[in-house]
Amino acid sequence: MNAPGKDVLAVVKPVKRYRHPFVIALTVAICGIVLLPVATLAAIALSGTGEDWPHLARNVLPGATLTTLWLLAMVSVGTAIIGVATAWLVVGYDFPLRPFFSWALVLPLAVPPYLAAYAFGEFFLFSGPVQSALRAMFGFDSPQQYWFPEIRSTGGAAFVLTCVLYPYVYLTSRVVFLMQGRNIADVARTLGARPAKVFFRVLLPVARPAIGAGVALVLMETINDIGASEFLGVRTLTTAVFTTWINRSSLEGAAQLALVMLILVLLLLAAEQFARRRQRFHNVRGSQLKARPPRVRLSVPGQMVALVTVALPVLFGFGVPLLVFGQYASRRLDYLLNADLAKAFVNSIFTASAAALLTVALALLLINAVRLSRSRLTAWLVRIGSVGYALPGTIMGLGLLFALARFDNAVDHFARETFGVSTGLLLTGSAAAVILACTIRFLALAEGAVRSGMEKLPPHLDEAARSLGKTPAKSAALVLLPLLQPAILTALVLVFVDTVKELSATILLRPFGFNTLATLVYENASRAVVEDGAVAALLIIVTATVPVILLSRALARDRAASM
Repeated sequence: MNAPGKDVLAVVKPVKRYRHPFVIALTVAICGIVLLPVATLAAIALSGTGEDWPHLARNVLPGATLTTLWLLAMVSVGTAIIGVATAWLVVGYDFPLRPFFSWALVLPLAVPPYLAAYAFGEFFLFSGPVQSALRAMFGFDSPQQYWFPEIRSTGGAAFVLTCVLYPYVYLTSRVVFLMQGRNIADVARTLGARPAKVFFRVLLPVARPAIGAGVALVLMETINDIGASEFLGVRTLTTAVFTTWINRSSLEGAAQLALVMLILVLLLLAAEQFARRRQRFHNVRGSQLKARPPRVRLSVPGQMVALVTVALPVLFGFGVPLLVFGQYASRRLDYLLNADLAKAFVNSIFTASAAALLTVALALLLINAVRLSRSRLTAWLVRIGSVGYALPGTIMGLGLLFALARFDNAVDHFARETFGVSTGLLLTGSAAAVILACTIRFLALAEGAVRSGMEKLPPHLDEAARSLGKTPAKSAALVLLPLLQPAILTALVLVFVDTVKELSATILLRPFGFNTLATLVYENASRAVVEDGAVAALLIIVTATVPVILLSRALARDRAASM
């Protein structure tokens, strides 16, 4: 008779460490696709005669670079102040409507910067409601009688971008404050520290990594912007790349400016990593989270100040665009039956859904490759494959456009020589090119969301299934995927929403006659008929807002069920 544990030991098999070449080959292929636009731009920039570079270096680059840096500085400071202040108020203090504003502060993320620019342009211009009310209040008859800030300026662009991008800092800061901030602040207060000293000497150092991560996302979005800057007359590096290619018909010059942008992006990322090199997050156990001290009850004047502080960002970042485009759309309700609008809506949903599914699938493959191989090489390849989010949409679009054109020409040449037929353009100027660009650009978002969910699971969870004879694919499907559903849903929503809002790469890569909601609004604004695109603008906001609200509710239910 066998020993009691011998049968069990016979069933349990030792877990093998998988280092199949296919895993590394897959990650190498994905990294190659991600880096393809950069490699193509570098080849174009270095292969020409360079005759446009002296003009660009003398007349375009200095001004565009200085404007871009000034814009980045103002937006980073503005979003950091608003994001950190609102996050700490909703986490640490109790005031009227606090639960509502804790999630409403995220709503401006549903408003693309170019839509916010169009809305603010109408809201603050001479004929807009603000200046009209100002003239009526003080009896002014002409703009020469009073001073009002110019929205069509670098400062105006910074204000617009700050209003819609601060949620990146708010979200990252709020997580840290929820995990540690109130406990640390409560300890500091018991030692006699005043509230201001607690905030600046204790809380800000703790939250600095989270603030840096949020500001880095803000900087990437600011550099990527083209619609807001162009509409407000701000000549950044992004608009310079686009105008050099379109107006001067200089692909080489546009590629050279795009490489300068990429260098600036890499310097910003390096500076952000250097600033956080000695700082780490420290997770708090669930029992400690449940034992958080109660929020501080403010006095009546303090409650009013807190309420105004959290309400203003929502009113400006979400309320103003909703009001402006809502008024315009109410005059153009007949446009709801427009065939072009219906096609643009379907195109937006199709490209966003396809990009979300493809991006999350690739993210799952990359993360599972790292989990199976456990090699530094695979981990580094996955990190390289996630740099697409640091590539502005203009760089991504230009590089991918040239790369796909060369690929199509090579295939067409081979087909002509071999079979005597022409294949034409297979990928260039197609919806597939737009989906591929969004997949490359937002792979980092999906990978980060799924990885954060994976890190919350026990490290050897799937190994138990593999030790019972399950293959890696079956153990991942049966064990990991069900537990990763919240993280996967988060990744799908993030990529879907960002693809719906995406403009820069879509303008360059879309096929002839193919409009998304974003490009339809952009075309109307370019023709100075913003009102005609109001319904499409509202559809963008609604399409981006609904998944965010559904995700928030789903995650809240999942969090409540796990407690």
